[in-house]
Amino acid sequence: MAEVAMCELALRSLALGQQYTSLGSQPLLCGSIPGLVPKQLRFCRNYIEIMPSVAEGVKLGIQECQHQFRGRRWNCTTIDDSLAIFGPVLDKATRESAFVHAIASAGVAFAVTRSCAEGTSTICGCDSHHKGPPGEGWKWGGCSEDADFGVLVSREFADARENRPDARSAMNKHNNEAGRTTILDHMHLKCKCHGLSGSCEVKTCWWAQPDFRAIGDFLKDKYDSASEMVVEKHRESRGWVETLRAKYALFKPPTERDLVYYENSPNFCEPNPETGSFGTRDRTCNVTSHGIDGCDLLCCGRGHNTRTEKRKEKCHCIFHWCCYVSCQECIRIYDVHTCK
Repeated sequence: MAEVAMCELALRSLALGQQYTSLGSQPLLCGSIPGLVPKQLRFCRNYIEIMPSVAEGVKLGIQECQHQFRGRRWNCTTIDDSLAIFGPVLDKATRESAFVHAIASAGVAFAVTRSCAEGTSTICGCDSHHKGPPGEGWKWGGCSEDADFGVLVSREFADARENRPDARSAMNKHNNEAGRTTILDHMHLKCKCHGLSGSCEVKTCWWAQPDFRAIGDFLKDKYDSASEMVVEKHRESRGWVETLRAKYALFKPPTERDLVYYENSPNFCEPNPETGSFGTRDRTCNVTSHGIDGCDLLCCGRGHNTRTEKRKEKCHCIFHWCCYVSCQECIRIYDVHTCK
C-alpha cells in the first residue's frame, strides 16, 4: 500500500462524524478507525477524550486548504469513497504534500489548544506557565490558551507514522513541525476592558491563538516559497538513512518555519488517475484576473465558456428603530465563466 499521509488517515476518522460526540462511551471506537499505526492507536485509547479535537483539527486544516487553493488548478479536492482522502496526490513529495501536512498538523494543535481552554477535557486547561509580570495598565486574567500542550498532542499523533529512516518521513516531520511552529509564533496577547461605559479602568489580558485564517495565509506564503531539496543517503549503525539537503547552495537554506519538498508537482490541467489530478474542466475562473485564478492560466490555455446566471439577493435593506432590518428581494444577472 502506498504511503497515506497523516491527515488522510485522520480524516477517515471524520467519517464517523457525530459518533465522536460520545467517544467516552465507545471504548472500541479507536480500533474501528482505518489506517492508524500502533502508536496512533495507543494514543487514541489513552487520550480518547481529546480525539474529537484531533479530528476537528484535521477537518479545520482541510477546510483551510480548500480555501487557500480555491483559485488554483489543484484545489485540495477530497474523495469520499477512498481511504486516501486526496487520492494519489499526496503519494509524491511535492509542495502540495508539504502544505497539507503543515496545515493539518497546525489544525490539530489549534483545535486541541482551543478545546482545552474551553474546558472540554479533564487532562488539560489554561496555560499558567508563560504569564510573567503584567504590563503597564493591564493585569493577567481570563484563560490563556496552552499552545504548548496542543503542539505536543499534534506532534505525538501526527509524527507517529514518520518513524522510517527515509526522505519522505524526514520531509513530513519537517513540514508537520513547520505547521505547529506557526501556531506558537502567532500567539498574542488578547485583552478586554472593564469599567463603566467602556472606560477601560481595568484591562485584563491573556495569551490567545490567532484566527486560523492567519495560520493558513502564513503557510500559503510558505507554500509559494517552499525550498526544493535533494535526497542524500548515509550509512549509519542502523543501516542506510536518507536525509534532505537544499538543492541550490546559493539560496538561503530552509529554516524550521519553511516548507520543503523534493519532487515536482504535476500541472493538474488534465484528469490523471495516476497523479490524482481532476483537471480544471468546468472550474469557475475569473475572466478579469491575470493570476492563476484567471481563465487563461486556470483553464491551461483551453479557453472558457460563459453563461448567464440569475440569482436572488436581498436588496434595498432598511433599518427600523428598534430593532430590525427589512429587505426586498432582487433578481440579479451574473456572467459565469467556466473552463473548457
